[in-house]
Amino acid sequence: METRITRLFNIDYPIIQAGMIWVSGWRLAVAAANAGALGLIGAGSMTPELLREHIRKARAACPDKSWGVNLPVFFKYADEMAAVIREEGIRIVFTSGGSPKKYTGRFKDAGMIVAHVTATPALAVKCEETGVDAVVIEGFEAGGHNGRDELTTLVLVPQTVDAVKIPVIAAGGIYDGRGMAAVLTMGAEAVQIGTRFAATVESSAHENFKRAMLDASPTDTFLILRKLIPARVIVNAWAKGILAAEARGASSEELLNLIGEKRTKLGMFDGDLKDGEIQIGQVVGALKEIKPVRELVHEIVAQYEQAVKRLENI
Repeated sequence: METRITRLFNIDYPIIQAGMIWVSGWRLAVAAANAGALGLIGAGSMTPELLREHIRKARAACPDKSWGVNLPVFFKYADEMAAVIREEGIRIVFTSGGSPKKYTGRFKDAGMIVAHVTATPALAVKCEETGVDAVVIEGFEAGGHNGRDELTTLVLVPQTVDAVKIPVIAAGGIYDGRGMAAVLTMGAEAVQIGTRFAATVESSAHENFKRAMLDASPTDTFLILRKLIPARVIVNAWAKGILAAEARGASSEELLNLIGEKRTKLGMFDGDLKDGEIQIGQVVGALKEIKPVRELVHEIVAQYEQAVKRLENI
């Protein structure tokens, strides 16, 4: 299963555990790394001090495997987070949520490997021009914040592979080895998986959130906040209020007031399934069990091998 991505990150399998808010702390990242994938600490819901704590705990628990940090560049603490990442000597960083230009140079100067998450082939080309080592192309099936163009993974992957020379990592709507086989066939060299890793033993998601993932159907997610930064969430009472406000043409200011403070923490970390914002991907309807990360990674690899063997026999 060797690809440019497995060599770049020194991992056994071309699988990246996505850096997610309130879900992917050091325990999840370490579990993914120990299973042979690339684990990412999600900095987007942390303070700089908390990120430093998670980095140091991950390093103590997993000094010899590959893990890194995901940094949303639009985050209010992004500059401070970038400083922490450099000070702590992180080897791998995934940036997301805007242009990578501001941080790529300073991370590369510090000897880091940099990947950036984006949502169109044209933006992937711009990322390559900034000097990133790899690009994650994410379809709008994915949970959390999405691109405004609402392009799907199946459309994005081959077009992005044709547009750039750097390795492409596929994300959005991938949760098992069949999906991994599909996008690797199209030229991707790894997958980034979020939702499925959120529903693991080592995830820091609240138990209510984990149960909600298992109870969800394929039609229970929706894109909200298109006027601001589109986000895919489970439709609960709070999200229905947002959708109603958008339908009547609410202003950005009104929508921001409806969001309030720490809405994602309320839903994903504190477990308020009624009034919290619960970011998750469309594949949530396929989840049937909360598993340990090691078991999940080995299952994905076995499914991939079965899918490839099936293709060989057609």
